[in-house]
Amino acid sequence: MNLENDNKILRKSFEQSASYYQKARPDYPEELFDELIHAANLHPGDHLLEVGCATGKATLPLARRGFKITCVELGAELARVARQNLVGKDVDIITGSFEDWQPETEKEFDLVFAATAWKWVDPEVRYIKAWQALRPGGHLAFWNADHVFPDGGDPFFREIQTVYYEIGEGKSVDNNEWPRPGELHEQRDEIEKSGLFEVVHVSHFDWERIYHVDEYIKLLETFSGHILMEEWKRYKLFNEIRIRLNSRPEKSVRRHWGAVLHVALRKD
Repeated sequence: MNLENDNKILRKSFEQSASYYQKARPDYPEELFDELIHAANLHPGDHLLEVGCATGKATLPLARRGFKITCVELGAELARVARQNLVGKDVDIITGSFEDWQPETEKEFDLVFAATAWKWVDPEVRYIKAWQALRPGGHLAFWNADHVFPDGGDPFFREIQTVYYEIGEGKSVDNNEWPRPGELHEQRDEIEKSGLFEVVHVSHFDWERIYHVDEYIKLLETFSGHILMEEWKRYKLFNEIRIRLNSRPEKSVRRHWGAVLHVALRKD
């Protein structure tokens, strides 16, 4: 199996977690949306295009701020849940891949954005398609939600690595696998290399969320690597996680999230 096929299988795997994706995945910081709106010079009523909205984790906060949003979501079940979550908002959800989607010639968007989805789009296509969809002077923005490991953070994640190693899924000792807040990879060079956009804003965010045992298991079930893990591996891992977290007085784990917001101006 080649990397392209691997990527297609991984990106389709999120369909399996559609029913609990919205609750399990973290909300993004309000400050992130405030910075995005400022950096992209957005105003209520502007028309935004979201690439891969999943269940609407980033769509809803922006729709509440008065933006008109068109979403292109690959997963039919994710799109169905998103429509439920966005009832009453000025949001149109199209089911399909961004690579195949064709923008209507009379529509030009003020912003193309992707929250934890940009990496799943074909790198040979994504910047060109975003450029084509934007009006002159429009912006592209994207960010992920990644695990970061602050000094003094919860030791659980390093401790549980012994189980990941036992099932052949352990992290390397490389520091790139254990980034601190503020150390996540920036994609300035990739954006500039496209020749279609000029980076105008990059900022790092980090926040914390506490997960009780079942909540944490549900979170793991929204990650492609865990969704596609062999059944025996997943059973052993989740069982050990339950044992370890239930032995804690608070029966919970403290996870830190990080995001790097990239905002780029469309070149004419």
